[in-house]
Amino acid sequence: MGETAGAARPWILLSPALGAIGFLLVVPVFFVIVYSFWLRSATGAEVPGFHLDNWQEVLSDPFYRDILLSTLRIAAITTLSCAVLGYVPAYFIATSRTRHKTLLLLLLILPFWISYIIRTMSWINILGVSGALNQLLVATGIISEPIQMLYNEATVILGLVHFLLPFMVLNVYVSLDAIDPNLADASRSLGASSMQTFREVTLPLSLPGLAAGGLLCFVLAAGTYITPLVLGGPRDAMFANLVFEAIITQLNWPLGSALSIVLLIILGGIVAVYNRLVGIGQIAKSFG
Repeated sequence: MGETAGAARPWILLSPALGAIGFLLVVPVFFVIVYSFWLRSATGAEVPGFHLDNWQEVLSDPFYRDILLSTLRIAAITTLSCAVLGYVPAYFIATSRTRHKTLLLLLLILPFWISYIIRTMSWINILGVSGALNQLLVATGIISEPIQMLYNEATVILGLVHFLLPFMVLNVYVSLDAIDPNLADASRSLGASSMQTFREVTLPLSLPGLAAGGLLCFVLAAGTYITPLVLGGPRDAMFANLVFEAIITQLNWPLGSALSIVLLIILGGIVAVYNRLVGIGQIAKSFG
């Protein structure tokens, strides 16, 4: 009796959390899966049942395949850009001996206090035809008239990098900060230069943080629809925009559900591969 009660105690303690996860995550996903097999009739009514029409359309239409490949490509470019741009400030903060390191970290997370949508729309005031950059270029004589900088793939990637860069910096910083400084000192005492110490000691030990930041940036970039909606053109739609259009604009919940599940499966597969190679616990370290 005592052993039975002891074995059940962890599950009793975990039951509130498991109940919340089940109610907020598992149940909604289950309903989305069920919806994906329904149909939307010509009158707009939904037809319950087990129909494969939505899945056949999503998996066989080259339009959806091309948008999906474009989404993965944009997410990969964004992740690579965040890695290159985020490593330097993370290294500077982690190795800095200033007493204002906490202030630097606070400045790093300061953008999160502002709405993501407002931060994205701020680029319109910077890169728009009447934006600050065009006015500066015209005033300095570099260009004779304003040029169109918005509504293309480059501005979509720029907006995503602006949104996701703090995630990369935080993950790399946590990884760099955990490296024992005696390792670098030992490397130098053995005759290695600063560049050799970075290449042979610091960079390999910081790769788990770089990988965790890369995973976060890639998944968030592939699943967003705000940035391409605000900064992209008609040809720069990402896969999440198709879900938005199907559900919000066309009110076609079954098709939108099938599209959502496809994106969920692909991103879930990427997370599973990452967990197999690196371990998902590395991401939790960046959030304390």
